[in-house]
Amino acid sequence: MTLSTLNRRTLLGAAAALGASALPVLPELAQTKTVLRISTPAVPDDWHAKMWTVFKEQLEKTAPGEFDVQINLNATLFKQGTEPAAMARGNLELSSISAFDIAKLVPEFSIFTAGYVVRDPDQQQKIFNGPIGAELFKLVSEKMEVTPLATVYLGTRQINLREAKPVKVPADLKGVKLRMPGSKEWLFLGEALGATATPLAFGEVYMGLKTGTIDGQDNPLPSVRAAKFYEVTKQVVLTSHLVDGIFIAISNKSFNALTAAQKQKVTAAAQAAAAYNNENRLKEEGQLVEFFKKEGLQVNTPDVEAFRKSVQATYQASDYAKVWPKGLLDRINATK
Repeated sequence: MTLSTLNRRTLLGAAAALGASALPVLPELAQTKTVLRISTPAVPDDWHAKMWTVFKEQLEKTAPGEFDVQINLNATLFKQGTEPAAMARGNLELSSISAFDIAKLVPEFSIFTAGYVVRDPDQQQKIFNGPIGAELFKLVSEKMEVTPLATVYLGTRQINLREAKPVKVPADLKGVKLRMPGSKEWLFLGEALGATATPLAFGEVYMGLKTGTIDGQDNPLPSVRAAKFYEVTKQVVLTSHLVDGIFIAISNKSFNALTAAQKQKVTAAAQAAAAYNNENRLKEEGQLVEFFKKEGLQVNTPDVEAFRKSVQATYQASDYAKVWPKGLLDRINATK
């Protein structure tokens, strides 16, 4: 054996050894993160925009290196209302969807677009975290190809009047031109409250209140402050007629591709995000009553039970209630 042959064999052996030692590293280097794209119309300063950062940070703690969470605010990835279809097609992983979004494809869910169905944020969580939520979310998953993971509190809608007047029961709103969003569902709610529902674009509400085109409007208190409606109104009536919410949802295609452990971690992150939003939004709403009083507005609470009974009776006598599952309203009312 020549020296050159020996050297060649030595070099080949060393190269083989080096290759063998390097092989276990390659799969680790090639490992890719699971991309979770989020699309939401929320603006950066809103709690239900900030909650997605909580979602991302939670996953970074519980599943380091496993997910690439991409947050897209201001409807920059998908237009508002198109997210459910995008998730169903597998073009989007996560979003927050409303009861109105769901009701388009799951008519049974339309009960949550009606007035006085959900009493308060606490009951809202109990409904959707209990058997009722489990049953309806199963329908959502089957019919929409998305899985709701957590319930997010958006706010409770109240009545805000241009001129102060005694309001105890729905009859006290007779003749009041109450601005409502323009869809037939919203206008029906305004009429059910006892008022004359008047459609008007949100951007025109301030001037409408100022000039008297409308006598009042309904919105969650944070919206009343943000739009400065308190500058042109004199009263807030705490009717609490609609406890509004959205649902953090993930596409079934994405969810089913996860391991059981990953599903658990993603669900927990969604619930942590919702809890963050809910806590801060409730705190903000609580502070706003005093804010409006300091601004000179009267703030009063009517006979909410009288409003609830009247509005629910109006809905139950309507076509809207025909698609509600039998007994569901009673089960909701019994949820304490």
